[in-house]
Amino acid sequence: MPSVSIKGRQMPESPIRKLVPYAEKAYKANKTVYHLNIGQPDIKTPDVAMEAVSKHSLDILAYSRSEGSEEYREKIAQYYRKNNIPVDANEIIVTTGGSEALLFAMGSIADAGDEIIIPEPFYANYNGFATASGVNIVPVISKIEDNFALPPISEFEKLITLKTKAILICNPGNPTGYLYAKEEIQKLATIVKKHDLFLVADEVYREFTYDGYKHYSILEEAGLEENGIIIDSVSKRYSMCGARIGCLVSKNKQIISTVMKFAQARLSPPTFAQIASEAALQTPQSYFDEVIEEYEERRNTLVNHLMKIPGVKVGVPKGAFYCIAELPIKNSDAFAQWLLEDFDIDGETIMVAPAAGFYSSPDVGLNQIRIAYVLKKESLVKAVEILKMALQQYQD
Repeated sequence: MPSVSIKGRQMPESPIRKLVPYAEKAYKANKTVYHLNIGQPDIKTPDVAMEAVSKHSLDILAYSRSEGSEEYREKIAQYYRKNNIPVDANEIIVTTGGSEALLFAMGSIADAGDEIIIPEPFYANYNGFATASGVNIVPVISKIEDNFALPPISEFEKLITLKTKAILICNPGNPTGYLYAKEEIQKLATIVKKHDLFLVADEVYREFTYDGYKHYSILEEAGLEENGIIIDSVSKRYSMCGARIGCLVSKNKQIISTVMKFAQARLSPPTFAQIASEAALQTPQSYFDEVIEEYEERRNTLVNHLMKIPGVKVGVPKGAFYCIAELPIKNSDAFAQWLLEDFDIDGETIMVAPAAGFYSSPDVGLNQIRIAYVLKKESLVKAVEILKMALQQYQD
């Protein structure tokens, strides 16, 4: 019998999606499931984006340019400049989601067997992208006791070898919600320049910052022009996950020309989705002000109620819409499955994402879960109450 590739066998399952079959069984058993497991915003997509597609005047749904339409890239560049990120349209390549941008970045900066250092826990799909690219992730662990702040730079220094090609961060972070301060970005800038590495920053949650904190992009930092690569997406910013439009941004001409070859190989990003994404750039600031206020209230609601559960530790997010909670259990995979298969309160249960899948270090994060606070505040309160009762029963 033919066999699948070693790479295929090594591809990790999504910790976010692998529990879906158990959720479907719960639905068939007429249970209500509160989804805390996936970062699908419930915020309405801006009308201007939807209307742009419905009112299109295309006669032929043709390929777009491999790097994305010139009009869209010009408008993205304007958006960045408004955010103090000095880039031009020719320094942007539009991709099919931030996921493709990450794959293109890894393919452009690293060969098979090369290494990328990533603070963990990190976005689970980094494991998959690295496996697909033949790249080895070298983790540096951040801790819930430190609210998942940037580990000491000395810890990065210890891990740099001749095979190290880049440091990759997510800012604000998925799954932690941690927002790197300007000083932390500057420390990373110093080390990548010292060792001639790339600094890749996944900045898809740029708008989502709380408590008066501001996002500081790596390309705001002078001197990172040759080292910096931004990964971005419309998915969360405009609640347009299904559009599958992202981009890669760099002032390094060699990187852009290399990424362009990957972009040409897949032909072009989706045309209709670019039309919607271009229109979304007209979204007024009031939209974001309301969204940020709503998410900040949801975060406060979630964290305050989680902290009342005995034995639970919580990392308090400064951005994005996720948090990591450490539970008084041994294995969150087994707990998450049990929640869907064997537990309910009056026909209601919750679905969470086991956090071990957000680490590459073995046996780390086994008692942690990631929670996405993309539900209304009333639902979050209900979900945490269900979690509290579930933990009591599970421990008994």
